Amino acid sequence: MMEETGDAAVAVAVQGLSKAYGGKKVVDDVSFTVHEGEFFGLLGPNGAGKTTTLEMIEGLRRSDSGSVSLLGSSPWPRNTALLTRIGVQLQSSAFFERLTAREQLSTFGALYGAGVGRTDELLALVGLTDHAGVREDKLSGGQRQRLSIACALVHDPEVLFLDEPTASLDPQARRNLWDVLRGIKEQGKTIVYTTHYIEEAERLCDRIAILDGGRVIAMDTPSELVSALGRPTSMELPVSVIGPDDVRGLPGVEEVTEEDGRVRFSAADPGPLMRALTERGIAGSLQIRAASLEDVFLELTGREYRS
Repeated sequence: MMEETGDAAVAVAVQGLSKAYGGKKVVDDVSFTVHEGEFFGLLGPNGAGKTTTLEMIEGLRRSDSGSVSLLGSSPWPRNTALLTRIGVQLQSSAFFERLTAREQLSTFGALYGAGVGRTDELLALVGLTDHAGVREDKLSGGQRQRLSIACALVHDPEVLFLDEPTASLDPQARRNLWDVLRGIKEQGKTIVYTTHYIEEAERLCDRIAILDGGRVIAMDTPSELVSALGRPTSMELPVSVIGPDDVRGLPGVEEVTEEDGRVRFSAADPGPLMRALTERGIAGSLQIRAASLEDVFLELTGREYRS
């Protein structure tokens, strides 16, 4: 049985989770819950503790302190009763040698006692029907990632764990995989997902926990995280349309600058400003940039390089 919180079933409950190596904490007092049917993202820079957190939830690694409830049970010590209820896709997926995509899925399915019909269903879901007879080592990187996700789904798990599944993929392959993940979500699966790609977290996840230095530093829906930033809406117009002095006289304008033939400015409440620009007949030349999850991420984690 899943734990219940209000009207929503809790598939994963993490409380005070910590893990250290060599005296350095890589996961530090992490707590969050994931509800049934939710697409929950762990977003953070390299070394933030995302993978270690995921491995402790999956029961692949023992925590130093804290607790994990996965589908109402503890995953550690290794809980074999959970294996048929969860699907796991690791950063480095291992396949059986010299087997085709269909044979890989059939073999994984046999290990879990899954029916043969499940193989064709999953090949279609991940867009590999036309490559069913191709050996795994002959597939592209994006195709191999989709196959690894299909293998994690072959036994129809309730919760799916994905650890940076789009890492090292080209933009087209990444977006194709997004479509696959949306399809899985539509089936009612609970997905726990790690990534350092901000755009895909914003596009895919219902809620996001931002990790840095092993700690959760923010957690909410993408839209609420952006709203909480409280950053003004940025705008710009060509100097040929309006000069910086005229912009400063408009309602609600802040931080006016001129660069490369354009006037850049911002407004905490863009409504009155937009009406004024419309009245002048120049709103059609306006370029607007609202705050995004990237702004939230950089505000919270900084801009320095991460190894």
